[in-house]
Amino acid sequence: MAKLSQPTRAAIGTSLAGGALSALSNAPLQFGHLFRGRFPTVAVTGMTGVGKTRLADRLARRASVEAALDDGSATMERRTRKTAKGRGFRFRVVPGDNAATRLSALDEVFHDDPVDGVLHVVANGHATPRGTMPADATREDLLAAELEDFAITSHRVASMAVRRDRPIWLIIVVTKSDLFADDVDAAVRYYSPGSGTPFGAKVDELRSLAGGARLSVDVVPMFTEAEATTGKEKKQADRGSAQLISRLEARMAQLSGHV
Repeated sequence: MAKLSQPTRAAIGTSLAGGALSALSNAPLQFGHLFRGRFPTVAVTGMTGVGKTRLADRLARRASVEAALDDGSATMERRTRKTAKGRGFRFRVVPGDNAATRLSALDEVFHDDPVDGVLHVVANGHATPRGTMPADATREDLLAAELEDFAITSHRVASMAVRRDRPIWLIIVVTKSDLFADDVDAAVRYYSPGSGTPFGAKVDELRSLAGGARLSVDVVPMFTEAEATTGKEKKQADRGSAQLISRLEARMAQLSGHV
């Protein structure tokens, strides 16, 4: 067998060392990509009082202090959902009030550390009035506030979508649907693209700004816990809520490539 000269052996050693260093330097990036694929980040947005924290708690299988749920949060909250298959989601619950902390949180989830998907929560005009919203606010007032809130959020979603090299998804979650059980289909249509409603027009505008191929939009009804039910009715309501949560989780998993 021919012997390699000293310069040749040195060159091979340098090449191997360079390859090892390159692999090591790329390892964090590859690990981060793998982790993000298994645990995509999801922003939970919407005006105050629509039930964002309750929804995130149900999805993450945890419970918050009741007082915190009633008062709302002034800072961004984080939740993580892990499954037995080693996958899950990392939730970022954006404050609902138009305060500096809310705007900072919106910048974080849509610009500084862009999320992979968005759960935008609405309540068909049944949000709990709090913060700057007067206690005697009418349903029309609350619907108008929802629309204004979505206009702010949708522009950030569009800006993020055009910067990404892969599509993102948006699920509009219509919460408190047990309060309008006979009108759920109409409520879902109101928030859907192409519906001709004020909110639907905003969704159409968002899709136009983001590019139809870059953004998928779903609208799903939801209630995280039934209002004023006891006994048998409560058990039925709990089953109904669990089914809605399960369907939402299945859709999120599908959109994130988990299935």
